[in-house]
Amino acid sequence: MAFGFPPKYIEDFPLENLSEKEFLIIALESAKALGWKIIEANEAGFSAQTNYIAGARNERVEVNMINRTPRLMSKSTAGQINDNGGNARNIKSLIAKVNELQNSFSHLDVAIKYNDLKENPIVLPRPKFRNPLNIFIPSAGYFVTPILIDLNIAVYLIMVANGVHFLIPNTEDLVKWGGNFRPLTLEGQWWRLITCCFLHAGIFHLVMNMLTLFFVGFLLEPKIGSIKLLAAYLFTGITASLASVYRHELLVSVGASGAIFGLFGVFIALLSTNFVPKSERSGLLKSMLFFVGYNLLAGARPGIDNAAHVGGLMGGLVMGYLLLPGLKYPQSMLAKLFSITVPSMLAVGFLVGVNMVKVAPNDAGIYLTQIKKMVPLEQEAMAVMKHTKRGDKAKRLSELKEKGIGNWDAIITLVNNLDTLKLPETIHARNKKLLQYCGMRIRVCEFVYQNVEESTSKNHDSINWYNKRINALLDSLSEN
Repeated sequence: MAFGFPPKYIEDFPLENLSEKEFLIIALESAKALGWKIIEANEAGFSAQTNYIAGARNERVEVNMINRTPRLMSKSTAGQINDNGGNARNIKSLIAKVNELQNSFSHLDVAIKYNDLKENPIVLPRPKFRNPLNIFIPSAGYFVTPILIDLNIAVYLIMVANGVHFLIPNTEDLVKWGGNFRPLTLEGQWWRLITCCFLHAGIFHLVMNMLTLFFVGFLLEPKIGSIKLLAAYLFTGITASLASVYRHELLVSVGASGAIFGLFGVFIALLSTNFVPKSERSGLLKSMLFFVGYNLLAGARPGIDNAAHVGGLMGGLVMGYLLLPGLKYPQSMLAKLFSITVPSMLAVGFLVGVNMVKVAPNDAGIYLTQIKKMVPLEQEAMAVMKHTKRGDKAKRLSELKEKGIGNWDAIITLVNNLDTLKLPETIHARNKKLLQYCGMRIRVCEFVYQNVEESTSKNHDSINWYNKRINALLDSLSEN
């Protein structure tokens, strides 16, 4: 009985009276005789799907040569934790059938079948979606990809149901729902590195990303397995987010495209080796490189977070090469080492990323936090202006001086101090307008103070003139 995720059973078959070629052909014919579906076969080994009972058993048997010794492995692919001995029974059945058939083929029969297999390898088939809705339903060999697609769609629908615009969400909504925004991410909201990978800026953004995720997941998941594909999506999503944080000071980054580029990076890494059969390697590699190259060039346009694309792609290439030994030699000591190393790398990479977020300079975040102090000062200063015609004259003059002019002076000091930070030019330009705004507010306060002090209205026209300039400046600020 095998436990774990996924449950598996492994046994080596000692070659005694059989050559490697003879064993491979006889084992392949034995699998067919057992009624198993051959899903991939070449001169290095084969994999087959056992008899499938919906909702109960779904196992894959793999036969590979490890140091000139056949290694037989059966593993569950339906997500169960306990296989009730099914994997062991599969291997025992295969061995029994090999022993039964090993004298049934002549050397000539083996040579013909082996050469035919070498010239015409069986390529892993893809799920056939006669019903388009099956794209969203997990199945053998296509399990995590539809879950990721469904999750992205679900998040989008929940956002829209809560009032987010379905076509062009505003920036505030994207930030509220977990967009990757450097000032907030670097202020300790590290979870934005992940949540942004499941958010989208409108229906078109979502549809394009999900179609691409389906394309790459459909091809990649059967080759590396569901768990590794999920790990690749999350890890490269984080590397994409970190690249975006590093590159952009005020851009709100959302979308699965960074993680999707990461999956392409994993695939390109594998395609650059002999892990994928030569018969399908060249065409796939050209397609992947064309897609990545085209989209990186298209991503150079303003408003597209190409840094996230590059960060995800680089993370994917690294992860692809690290996964390779375990994929090629699943039971070797090197594979076992990498089975520990890769999860450790993911954990360390995540922790390093979080700590980078915590300690990295964040002048824009400091600015956005500190500039909020302007709000209560401005509100108090504006409230004073509404009460200049009521109450004791001395009290009114004191409030105009302390809470009116004094608050505007405090705001000017605040903005001047913040303007020394390393900020984008757009914020420095905005600061200049804020200082002009405060200066004009002070001038209005001075005119009002003089009117109250002298019990006159002689400055009425000057006050109106400044108020018009203030309104125009506020319109200018609201456009930026």
